[in-house]
Amino acid sequence: MSAEARLAELGLELPNPPVPLANYVPWRIGGGLLFLSGVGPRRADGSSITGVLGAGMSVEEGYAAARLCGLNLLTNMRAALGSLDRVDTILKVLGMVRGTLDFGGHPEVINGCTDLFVEVFGDNGRPARSAVGMGSLPRGIAVEIEAVVLIKG
Repeated sequence: MSAEARLAELGLELPNPPVPLANYVPWRIGGGLLFLSGVGPRRADGSSITGVLGAGMSVEEGYAAARLCGLNLLTNMRAALGSLDRVDTILKVLGMVRGTLDFGGHPEVINGCTDLFVEVFGDNGRPARSAVGMGSLPRGIAVEIEAVVLIKG
């Protein structure tokens, strides 16, 4: 099943592409790879999920924020490639989690994004991955995620 068909089957609607907030572009293509800039958990209304994991924000809430990041990354993949069906493999994901010094659930939070990618792309959506903690993220967002994608040749 194609990725676009799978997205529809899952009943997932992608948000509008986020507008860069600084001097960068949402993606670059080179050497058969799509490099996606980091995105936050931006909702369709333009608001974002903010907070600190381990300080009033649960792993489940972080997971939901990471899933929202994943939807925004899918939006940028589609905008860059014209269709999610041009995605061959999600090669690499870097997930950044705003957490307290003693928070250790970074992998479980970033699963929100990578679980989504597996739902849409099957095993080709399972990337090499890093899930790291940050003391702060832009505008107080809870999670930021970037990715590298292999484009079908």
